[in-house]
Amino acid sequence: MEYRRMGKSGLKLSALSLGAWVTYGEQVGEEIARDCMTAAFEAGVNFFDNAEGYGRGNAEVVMGSVIRKAGWRREKLVLSTKLFWGGSAPNDMGLSHKHIVEGVHKALKRLQTDYVDLLFCHRPDPDTPIEETVRAMDIVVRQGKAFYWGTSEWSAAEIVRADALARQYGLTPPSVEQPQYHMFHRRRFEQEYDILYRELGYGTTTWSPLASGLLTGKYNAGVPADSRAALKGYEWIQGAVITPERIEKVKRLAPIAADLGASLAQLALAWCLRNPNVSTVITGASRPQQVVENMKALDLVPKLTDEVIERIEAVLGNKPRAD
Repeated sequence: MEYRRMGKSGLKLSALSLGAWVTYGEQVGEEIARDCMTAAFEAGVNFFDNAEGYGRGNAEVVMGSVIRKAGWRREKLVLSTKLFWGGSAPNDMGLSHKHIVEGVHKALKRLQTDYVDLLFCHRPDPDTPIEETVRAMDIVVRQGKAFYWGTSEWSAAEIVRADALARQYGLTPPSVEQPQYHMFHRRRFEQEYDILYRELGYGTTTWSPLASGLLTGKYNAGVPADSRAALKGYEWIQGAVITPERIEKVKRLAPIAADLGASLAQLALAWCLRNPNVSTVITGASRPQQVVENMKALDLVPKLTDEVIERIEAVLGNKPRAD
């Protein structure tokens, strides 16, 4: 396993990590979650990602139970959770001081831990002043309930504003963003966020490297009944992610992966890992064998030469242009 610094911080994250989105508490139960987490841990993964909104809190319960029963030393793990969608009551969601403090208390109880290493603001909150959110996150960090805080799917302008406010008032600034990043979703990560890497030393924990499974090739012949896109509540994937144009490009990427002796999924993961601004790539898995196969992407990164990247870019045709 390769370990990368989270931006300019001293925290080191496994280059490949494991997340609980959709799967834990919804698609799979604790037994499968345990097998997947164990396979990841034994491969050297130290970062496990979660959120209060995943499975309505059940994902945190499952992950916390697995860690406790496995007896893994807390110091060996980097755990994260994200706050925004805590419930249906008016103050059970968003990034108000009230919800951040109450939300982190509930999350820690579900995870059965005294602290999380990373605490994310899961989305920007238009109803709460950024200063209020920054002050609340600073309190959580000072209380030792989180070591670092960050953002997820915030604009670069919002992040720069949060950083400036924190420094103006002597508060803890954010240090990490959790953005979507894959072969079909690039502009924000590669272009808009460039100032964050250069000026703020921001780290990243990227999600959806396989574009909800599209980049594995499993949707080339339609939507399998047991796939994520077929789950109730995730029908949007079929319209927003799985398009005829993208499927055609995935088919054209297959020979490139084959020439490298890799699967399409491994090629997509290695492509993300090749970007130096990626601190870690969050993977998902519903079977331990998927974890094992995903980890092999690390060995593929050195094979992505400039020539191979040119072949990939010729297929994608979406490289962001400098303004």
